[in-house]
Amino acid sequence: MQRISFVIPCYRSALTIEKVVKEIEDTMPYLPEYDYEIVLVNDSSPDDTFEVISKLALKNEKVIAINLARNFGQHAALMAGFRHTTGDIVVALDDDGQTPADEVGKLIEKLEEGYDVCYAKYDHKKHSFFRNFGSKVNERMTRVMLGKSKELYISSYFAVKRFILNDMLRYENCYPYVIGLVLRTTKNICNVNVNHREREIGTSGYTMKKLIALWMNGFTAFSVVPLRIATYGGLFCAFAGFIYAIYTIIRKFIDNSAPMGYYVTICAILIIGGVIMMMLGLIGEYVGRMYITMNNAPQYVIKDVVVKGRNE
Repeated sequence: MQRISFVIPCYRSALTIEKVVKEIEDTMPYLPEYDYEIVLVNDSSPDDTFEVISKLALKNEKVIAINLARNFGQHAALMAGFRHTTGDIVVALDDDGQTPADEVGKLIEKLEEGYDVCYAKYDHKKHSFFRNFGSKVNERMTRVMLGKSKELYISSYFAVKRFILNDMLRYENCYPYVIGLVLRTTKNICNVNVNHREREIGTSGYTMKKLIALWMNGFTAFSVVPLRIATYGGLFCAFAGFIYAIYTIIRKFIDNSAPMGYYVTICAILIIGGVIMMMLGLIGEYVGRMYITMNNAPQYVIKDVVVKGRNE
């Protein structure tokens, strides 16, 4: 019998995670050909999320509760959960109940058809305006930076086959980006439509700071496109400066009394200086991340693992 491993990163979900686990338990009897396990990863939530998932693990042998030593972010929490799975298929979903666990069969069917990865697609997302805006930016970034096709929709609810996951787990650096790991491993990816629910309790844990950090992970860890853009930007500025210099010389020959353009010069210096500083900052971001990686900064640190019958 094949096994499905559900991985759920948890943050501020003490009031919602039990309902999500219950929905999985109620759904799996409709997939009798599959056994299952549920891996819950507490990303150092400030509420009593770990206490809640620990009780679930101690009560149900199919549940594993993992507690991270500090907040490492959703993607690091996913990687921690992935490394504790034993299933032939791994399904990632959210802890707030907005991703419908009772529709997991739709994702599994697509994998049975021969796809390596299946992402849930929503016709009408129930996220806030801020979260939807972040998703649109992330979608555009993955297209430009990571080569994602325009037709493919990426979401936090997806199913992946074991051999794809095994290749993803080879990545041990401290800046994981799950979408980038999937896209660099396979192009045999599909979408399936599912419902997206209203959030019943609380608000999204993603802030603008976290979204920016996620985007930086995506395009600095898995793409050199930003460096190429910086190179093209530098070439453009140099070309524009060369053309303007020729224009100034010709104008001086034609009209000896023509002013040399103090204000234009200052503007040019400010613009070019700003572009140079931006490029240096971008290069510094890459170099800094390489330095941190070379110093073996951890992808995550596990503080506790709770399984029925033992507490590690």
